[in-house]
Amino acid sequence: MDPTHIKEPSEKEAALVEEQTVEDHHSMPDSLRSLTDEERRNIEKKVVRKADLVIMPIIGLLYILNYVDRQNLSAAKLQGIMTDLHMSTTDFATAVAILFVGYLPFQIPSNLMITKVPRPGLYICVATVIWGTISACTAAVQSYGTLLLVRIILGFSEAVFFPGVIYLLSAWYTKNELGARIGGLYIGQQLGNAFGGLIAAGVLKLDGAHGIAGWRWLFIVEGVATVGIGAISAFVMPEWPYNAKMLKPIEREMAVWRLAREAGAAEGTEQIGTWKGFLVGLKDPKVYALIFCNMMGQVQGSIANFFPTIVKVLGYNSTVTLLLTAPPYIFAAFVYMAITWGSDRTKHIYWFIILPVSLSIVMYAIPMGTTNTGALYFAMMFMPWTSVAAQLLLYKTVNHHLPRPIAKRAATVAMLNSIGGISNVWTSYLWYAPPHYYAAFGALIAASVLFLITITGYKYYVRYQNKLLSGTPEQVKKAMRFGITQEQVDMGWRYEGF
Repeated sequence: MDPTHIKEPSEKEAALVEEQTVEDHHSMPDSLRSLTDEERRNIEKKVVRKADLVIMPIIGLLYILNYVDRQNLSAAKLQGIMTDLHMSTTDFATAVAILFVGYLPFQIPSNLMITKVPRPGLYICVATVIWGTISACTAAVQSYGTLLLVRIILGFSEAVFFPGVIYLLSAWYTKNELGARIGGLYIGQQLGNAFGGLIAAGVLKLDGAHGIAGWRWLFIVEGVATVGIGAISAFVMPEWPYNAKMLKPIEREMAVWRLAREAGAAEGTEQIGTWKGFLVGLKDPKVYALIFCNMMGQVQGSIANFFPTIVKVLGYNSTVTLLLTAPPYIFAAFVYMAITWGSDRTKHIYWFIILPVSLSIVMYAIPMGTTNTGALYFAMMFMPWTSVAAQLLLYKTVNHHLPRPIAKRAATVAMLNSIGGISNVWTSYLWYAPPHYYAAFGALIAASVLFLITITGYKYYVRYQNKLLSGTPEQVKKAMRFGITQEQVDMGWRYEGF
């Protein structure tokens, strides 16, 4: 027969062959193999729906509390804490920065531990109760030195939450589902900032009640609420998919298999150890590029630590200032929904990073050049989301580009947040000389430019890696040096979104 007349397989036939190859390669459980495709899809939808209805609301609420507790010091600045504790502007900057002395170094060991914990949900909820207790204790401090000590301990307890939650979510959702859920976390972050300002404005009215200053009431009210909600959440937070009580047996098998099908190995089946997975991450140049991008992103995100102070330049009293901090954060929450939806829908990441970072440069330049109230508040409306949106897509990139081994993924998430968070230390000392804050906004502009350059370089690097994965056996072997498994290669896995 003439080879030129051999019929090429249709796209549908090729997809069926690929699906069968993947299914065989990952040993689909017999209980699933006996079902039709439609029945399997229905079970998968139920798994995702249950995760969305149980896990996301709990985590979202805890994340709101996380940011309310972390940012209440900024609100307390407007309520007299500096006067009561005899603090200078530099002292206040140190009190903000010193939280990260505990927060940054403990994230990596915590996320390495969580890969071995049978109940990561309980682990996260216990940490929530601890940080809520410590936050409430801030109300009792009588000196600047004691405040610094409490802030350090608070940092240690809060270090568990964010990287741990990102890792837990990546054990439940596929990479194309994860972006919207991480976006949901950042929506919770912005709502936490918004409600923090609104709560602070309300609590201010308690100033002097029972002889207690308003800023002390702020720590008491928010800390006690965190303890109560964290304790309740411990009884309902699900764990790993393979041992989740909220799933039926067949749903557990689907939850595990669908992630194994996508990433090349199931949670709990990998042979690589925690320490070795961490070392693999240290050898991967992509990890360092993403960490640097997040460092620059955290420089931008440092505005959250001083946003009430920034808004204060508009000239309103403390209550109105706190109320004015809420609309920008609420607006940011809606923008995050749009960005994560667009990224998931189009399967693009790069351009959704470039847009907010580029726009942020303009927003930072406005307060450096004018004191017009309308122009300033316009820029303030954009600052929260243009400063932070790119970060949520960096975490999506980690779970897309570094799916296995799981210890490497967990360590990378922790390093991204902890090393990147170092920026919050030194940027705390830049917010002086209002109303223009030249040093702070100048640093934010420089960070934005470096972010754009680095993420563009990363784009061309992963495209080169994709060419290697499509090349000769020697080229494929070269591309596998940084953790890509043979199973992923057999699946036709590629770096996506860039």
